[in-house]
Amino acid sequence: MPTRILPAVGDADAVRSLTTLLSQLPDAEPVAPVVDSTQLVDTLARLAAESVDELPEVVVVHERIGPVPALELIREVALRFPAVGVILVTTDASPGLFQAAMDYGARGLVALPLSYEELASRVQAVAQWSVGVRRHLGAGGDVFTGVGGTVVTVSGAKGGVGATLTAIQLALAAQASGRATALVDMDLQTGDIASYLDVQFRRSVVDLAAITDISPRVLADAVFRHDTGVSLLLAPGEGERGEEMTDRAARQIVSALRSRYEVVVVDCGAQLSGSGAAAVEMADLALLVTTPDVVAVRGAKRTVRMWDRLQIRKAEETTVVVNRHSRAAEIQPPLIQKITGTAVAATAIPANFKELQSAVDAGRIHELDNKGAVKQALWGLAGELGLMRAMEGAHRGGGRLRGDRGSVSFRRRRELGP
Repeated sequence: MPTRILPAVGDADAVRSLTTLLSQLPDAEPVAPVVDSTQLVDTLARLAAESVDELPEVVVVHERIGPVPALELIREVALRFPAVGVILVTTDASPGLFQAAMDYGARGLVALPLSYEELASRVQAVAQWSVGVRRHLGAGGDVFTGVGGTVVTVSGAKGGVGATLTAIQLALAAQASGRATALVDMDLQTGDIASYLDVQFRRSVVDLAAITDISPRVLADAVFRHDTGVSLLLAPGEGERGEEMTDRAARQIVSALRSRYEVVVVDCGAQLSGSGAAAVEMADLALLVTTPDVVAVRGAKRTVRMWDRLQIRKAEETTVVVNRHSRAAEIQPPLIQKITGTAVAATAIPANFKELQSAVDAGRIHELDNKGAVKQALWGLAGELGLMRAMEGAHRGGGRLRGDRGSVSFRRRRELGP
């Protein structure tokens, strides 16, 4: 059986050199190379969604791949696609880098300039390891979920537009539909998720920043299990501690959560930090919350352009959520879509603060009235985004979500029509 090898190389000259050598290896089947970290992860996710057997046995990552650094990319691939062997190609073949590459999950390292014998030896060894892992699991291969959990980031076009409320309700909706869900407060200086849910906590997300290997036990010690079932990873009580969080630590934390939860919702706030940027870049869905007023829409446009300039995320890969929507407003979602160049969620959240005020003041935002327009819209948004698991009873007139007596699944409402 030929060994499928996926090169991840950004430099055109390096692509030609590497693919030429790979094509000469015995029983090798090089596939079309990917040029950046995003394309690599997307390609592997697409293949894994079809079947784990569709994944290549070997991925070769060049040291100058971007925008995610090579070692961080290797860690993400190792966590999300553990049956894939990764080889790092680098000019630095020192023992220190070799050890670091192994710690991040690489199965081999090849020095530049490339040597046929060294490359052939490494590819063969890593391919045998990959095949052995899959054979060892045998019929239990479905343990590899491949794509891991869905990561959703929620950012605000400016402060006060409702990003935190949106993030909390999306997480509650996903959990109530039966999906294991984590909610992360990455608004490190001004995060308010703990206040909205009235929880007292000892550990925060920054306690994980200095840990190089986040094990399930370490993660379990840091999260707070809310009464609703949602696992909370909260912002520190002392805002200055937010400086302890690096973009590298944020990537590691999000990757660890993705490997252990079906849905991970990250509240990034309205101010762009290195950790927030890393989360947005890694996200499967990046939401930008705005209100239908000139200042907020300008803020949304400014944020989208900044993300694009910094190569964090393209406008067409961002979804704007319109909060406090009113049919009487001069600014409507189609205009916001035209101004920002993004997609706009079909579900708009109505303006009705009276529905929220008592729950917000009491820190019981998880106890919003099930019949309220705001909650129904937010849970409908969760359904639109695919965060809620379809309930069996939804097609037979049941359709109620676990732990929520008054809400009907979005899928059922969509099938029945308006």
